[in-house]
Amino acid sequence: MSAIGGVPVARSGAVYYIDASYFIFRAYHSMPSDMVDAEGNATHALYGFARFLSDLLEQVRPERIGVAFDISLRSVTSFRNGIYPAYKANREAPPADLERQFTLCREFCRHMGVAEFASAEYEADDIIGTLASRSRAAGLRNVLVTRDKDLSQLIRDGDVFWDYSGNNRYHYHDIGPRFGVIPELIADFLALTGDSVDNIPGVPGVGKKTAAELFAVFASLDDLYANLHRIPSLKLRGAAAVAAKLLAHKDAAYLARRLTGIVCDMPIDATVDDLKPRPQDRSGLDAFFDTHGFGNILRQQVRRIAAAA
Repeated sequence: MSAIGGVPVARSGAVYYIDASYFIFRAYHSMPSDMVDAEGNATHALYGFARFLSDLLEQVRPERIGVAFDISLRSVTSFRNGIYPAYKANREAPPADLERQFTLCREFCRHMGVAEFASAEYEADDIIGTLASRSRAAGLRNVLVTRDKDLSQLIRDGDVFWDYSGNNRYHYHDIGPRFGVIPELIADFLALTGDSVDNIPGVPGVGKKTAAELFAVFASLDDLYANLHRIPSLKLRGAAAVAAKLLAHKDAAYLARRLTGIVCDMPIDATVDDLKPRPQDRSGLDAFFDTHGFGNILRQQVRRIAAAA
């Protein structure tokens, strides 16, 4: 057993899946932007991500771990854009220095012996969803290291949704109180409420509270639409108007549902054994640190990780 913040963390039988984008973006906006290498290239997001991953590896020492990246930060090549061209179109193009650091974060993972994955067609969520399904089928628990509510739909009994930055852990029965509905209904819930971050409109006039109340009665989006006639009689504020909105925007709701659901069977050449950490590339790490101007603190930390392994 290891302990983080006084909370024991079992190392056996769990696979840790890292949603890299959140931690890279967080470092990009929180670390000093004047951190540069000898050629003047920004390294602050890279260093912040490297410290995060090293901290996690040192504290948890996972037996299996995978890091998922988004290749296209606007997801313009995602299959979801083929379904709905406006998907994530509200996002500005990422700065060139951020895209460059994303690539370097993937390189750091490889030097650390940590499996990393990316796809031009699928998003990091889909990579995690697919690998988590495989590890669950192998009898392993999943620990999703993220703050993205979308990924909570993957949580099942025994799994953990770990908000690492806030050191908050949500088990299966914590998801409902935290996000409004049980994990199996998160995608349906978002199909009604929409998701402004991803530019998914949902059903106008149906907010989180209303959606949660609806799914306290109905078992799924299909069940809801099969029983629209029941909604006006529910103890729901403006129930008749809600039913009318749902009927008028049925196609939009089902379109949104195709976007909010995480794919759990994408083609990816990886098994649960591929998620076992490999020995560090010591010479590669030394060269990497020298190239990017990283000091001894991180270098010493990764050496401790190697020694502990």
